[in-house]
Amino acid sequence: KAAQMEGSKVFAKQLMLENGIPTAACEVFDDPDKADAYIDSTASKTGDPIVVKADGEAAGKGVFVSKTKDDAHHAVDLIMRKMVFGASGKKVVVEEYLDGPEASFMCFVDGEAFVPMIPAQDYKRAYDNDEGPNTGGMGCYAPVPVVTDEIRTKVINSIIQPTLKALMQRGIRYKGVLYAGLALTNAGPKVVEFNCRFGDPETQVVLPLMASDLVDVCLAVTSGTLDRAVVNWYDKKALCVVMASGGYPGDYEKGKVITGIDKAEELGVVVFHAGTESRDGYTVTSGGRVLGVTAVGNSYRECVEKAYSGVEKIRFEGAHYRRDIGARLL
Repeated sequence: KAAQMEGSKVFAKQLMLENGIPTAACEVFDDPDKADAYIDSTASKTGDPIVVKADGEAAGKGVFVSKTKDDAHHAVDLIMRKMVFGASGKKVVVEEYLDGPEASFMCFVDGEAFVPMIPAQDYKRAYDNDEGPNTGGMGCYAPVPVVTDEIRTKVINSIIQPTLKALMQRGIRYKGVLYAGLALTNAGPKVVEFNCRFGDPETQVVLPLMASDLVDVCLAVTSGTLDRAVVNWYDKKALCVVMASGGYPGDYEKGKVITGIDKAEELGVVVFHAGTESRDGYTVTSGGRVLGVTAVGNSYRECVEKAYSGVEKIRFEGAHYRRDIGARLL
């Protein structure tokens, strides 16, 4: 039942609004004509971007931040009339735009007790300078300088604790990872989305910073003893650059031979496989996001330089990656 937090934007919104958990104001529609009418009459009057979300899961591609009214109508058309996300598009959420940097705040939870992980910040847009369509994530880094101790405390007190309490009140004792995607607005942190799993690519920078044994923590989650677990973290930085197939997040070709992974790993990076498979003795592409190249270091600059040095060693036809991951930190 807790998976509805991720599987249904409507369920998550209702739970947050009913329990005073800070999030964007919104309206829900199961009729595209009514959604369009709302965009014309109300949503477009603020001058801010209009956010249109498919209700169900859409591999990270079901959120449209529309700069114009026409763009918002196009999003409704794709989601509800053309049904590009299938049954996930039977309903849409039209919500206010939350202005501010974003952060991913993941916690281990055993129903009541929870242990926060190091926050991460990912890059959703396909191209440099945060341009292009939304993706599942083109890179990320951790920790996040803008998530201060004060903000971390606010997230725990106003979002994580009330969410777990609200689930328990519904008879849902969720055990696993609770992922809160946040916007750090002038009015404080607000929830953009919830996921009931490790984030991708956030996990590729968070877990390398974890000094404790992941298995021990997972066992504490399943046994309901997380309140007695000790989770330690390295005082380092981590950064991941995602290498994607040409055309992603749109149509792309598969089966492109990948070379250079071993040369990249010789530089000290970790290469996480996402959309790959073995074929006739070769590693080939088999998905949109193909590889995640992660570097750990004592500074963000060290991580950026090491990760991109690894990326430059890897080759496959049509490879696409952003060249500005971590640039804002330098």
